[in-house]
Amino acid sequence: MVRRIEVTGADGARLVAWEYGGPSATPPGTDPAAGRSPGVLLLHGLMGRASHWATTARWLSARHRTVALDQRGHGRSDQSADGPFTHDAYVDDAEAAVEQLRLGPVSIVGHSMGALTAWRLAARRPDLVRALVISDMRASPLGAASQRVWESWVRAWPVPFATLADVRKWFGEEDPLVERPSPVRGDFYAEVMAERPDGWRPVFSRRQLLKVRETWVHDAHWDELAQVHCPTLVVRGLDGELGRAEAHEMVRVLPDGRYAEVTDAGHLIHYEHPAGWRAAIEPFLNEVAMT
Repeated sequence: MVRRIEVTGADGARLVAWEYGGPSATPPGTDPAAGRSPGVLLLHGLMGRASHWATTARWLSARHRTVALDQRGHGRSDQSADGPFTHDAYVDDAEAAVEQLRLGPVSIVGHSMGALTAWRLAARRPDLVRALVISDMRASPLGAASQRVWESWVRAWPVPFATLADVRKWFGEEDPLVERPSPVRGDFYAEVMAERPDGWRPVFSRRQLLKVRETWVHDAHWDELAQVHCPTLVVRGLDGELGRAEAHEMVRVLPDGRYAEVTDAGHLIHYEHPAGWRAAIEPFLNEVAMT
């Protein structure tokens, strides 16, 4: 069972969250402190959407009150051209979601940009965050060259796609960034497409997407990482974007950092290798839920 919930984000942005029900889910409107289930908030990365967490959310909901958020500019949430699309706004939105849904103290599981949002919120509001899972997000600046690569890549998408099969084929096989065929990657991008009169296009604005990335890609985030005092698990895919050395340095900088690695996975760890992902994070989340 999945329940859609409206959340008011920063500057009045309309956000949509999805709560996955389970046998121990806290009833709507109940203070989690008095309920049976600790809260978990799932934050997708840039270009993602809450539905990408479905497999994770279903097993989590057996023991946790589990909510996945469509962040602004993504999924079913506000697509307003006015934004704002600063990364501070994303942190404000996550804070609003935790407070309005009474999830705190919450464990936040964040992928890529969602992980950065999570640890910035934990540094700002330690009272709201019980624990973090950081999935394949770097603390070092990605830099201007990385942004230029992204700009060229996004402009190269052959939109509109005639069919969803064409979406899967391009992102899973023909995309210049794909080193070897990846049907799962094709499925991931098929989930962020919507049918328009002229074919299939992304549900988000590519221009806004690049604007969002521009707000955090040039900065280092080590100082905020060092301010995260809750238990934090840093997870990387063996073929992901976060290198092993940097991941271990992040664990060292974190006051209470742990490390996990998932083989046979790249950047989209939870989507590509759900069994390995679950094995990596479930013991950690169960442990912190008891504290």
